Amino acid sequence: MNLVDTSLFALINAGAGTPMWRIQIATLITNYLPAAMVLMLAVLALFKPEQRRVLWAALISLLAAWAMVSLFRYWVPMPRPAALELGHQWLKHGLRGSFPSMHSTGSFAVAVSLCLQRRDRWALLFVLAACAVAWSRVYLGLHFPSDVVAGALFGSLVAFCVQRLLFKRRPPSGDAQQQALP
Repeated sequence: MNLVDTSLFALINAGAGTPMWRIQIATLITNYLPAAMVLMLAVLALFKPEQRRVLWAALISLLAAWAMVSLFRYWVPMPRPAALELGHQWLKHGLRGSFPSMHSTGSFAVAVSLCLQRRDRWALLFVLAACAVAWSRVYLGLHFPSDVVAGALFGSLVAFCVQRLLFKRRPPSGDAQQQALP
């Protein structure tokens, strides 16, 4: 955390004079949008069985990201803004570490997993939803901007690695290669 991080936090974090409807929208985003993203993938898999691998890749990415962030936070706990008496925290939250943001990491793991499988309006919608979740975490005073940016990058990296591990192209068998040689 540095001066840039605390300055950006002060610009984004909702202050005491913020209208309650904005706080309520940010709270809905942070509390329900991550689960809605996974539910939307499940519905997609239900109605389009050929898309089930998208759901599995996203779920595996989400679980892997959650496990890695939990371990990282255990070994390297970083304080939340409220613990440093910065800004205004609009939701009650424990004193667990804040770096990287679990919500941001998970949302981007799911969104990027979808983007790696599909390139359509649904993928764009999921990326926008992940950005909204990341924004809401800072807006509500739960994370510093660096927490959500690191979460976005880490979730994206996990999704990419899961994609590579699950769906890597297998080279042709040795017999096929030998037959192709002149």
